[in-house]
Amino acid sequence: MIEAVAVGKSYGDFEALADVSFEIGAGEVVGLLGPNGAGKTTLIRILTGFFEPSAGTVTIDGIDVESNPLEARSRIGYLPEATPLYPEMLVQEYLQMMAAFREVPTDRQRSLISEAVWATGLEDRLTSPIAELSKGFRQRVGIAQAILHKPKLLILDEPTSGLDPTQVDQVRGLIQRLSQTTTVLFSTHILSEVEQVCDRALILLGGRVRTDARLDELQDASAVTVGVAGDTAASAQEVAARLGALDAVTSVHNDGDFTFTVAGDQSVDLGREVFRLARDAGWELTQLRPEVRDLETVFRELVREHASPSEEVAA
Repeated sequence: MIEAVAVGKSYGDFEALADVSFEIGAGEVVGLLGPNGAGKTTLIRILTGFFEPSAGTVTIDGIDVESNPLEARSRIGYLPEATPLYPEMLVQEYLQMMAAFREVPTDRQRSLISEAVWATGLEDRLTSPIAELSKGFRQRVGIAQAILHKPKLLILDEPTSGLDPTQVDQVRGLIQRLSQTTTVLFSTHILSEVEQVCDRALILLGGRVRTDARLDELQDASAVTVGVAGDTAASAQEVAARLGALDAVTSVHNDGDFTFTVAGDQSVDLGREVFRLARDAGWELTQLRPEVRDLETVFRELVREHASPSEEVAA
């Protein structure tokens, strides 16, 4: 449904996106993650044809977005972060206007608007002025306009931003229902949303894709927390170096003077390997426990490794 190949976007000397490549298949629900300034909105605007990339190509359902933008956009339902609503209009008037803008045939407008209204739970708000709706219902109106033409791809930019907890749950439930029939890509900086709604996560940092994986693959990775008594080891640096030298280990992070998070190959019993090393080295272990590796853990590791100072603050 989406194929991005080596996409880049520069503003003078500032590189907002660099060599971004990924594919999203039909029927997938993918979360686009990253701190503020990571390039999420820039990427979405390129995918939807609002920005031209400085490099690379994007196709939507096999259609090149640059060479055939109108045809590509006809496949997309898009909800930008700032929902483009007209407060003086009634909900029904707004949806009729959007159906006309999208060139929905007149004889199909009524049925398609009705389907979008029922899908988003707006049936009791059709004659309400948009100005009188809560923010949660305004978001529903924005989603309704994005789906009324039956798009193959739904792109949502921060769809729960500024909502209260009840409204957030309602919008998440709506996304889950829509995902049963539509490919969905939505950007967020709220990790729990991706865990609850998505099959897969794309994580952007510094304008580059740092992780592209299914959530179950990320969470299956092996990691342990290791504590070593300081008086049984020469230095924390030596402990880190010897832990990192284990064949199964992929990274070691110093969490304190003699406390470490060690990540490794999920096919290896990492705790057993660390215990053997400690025994052979004569270390006294103060702790050795499996690390619960959720999306937040993965995100923190990537921020430590790749984020710019401003992205670290945002994260």
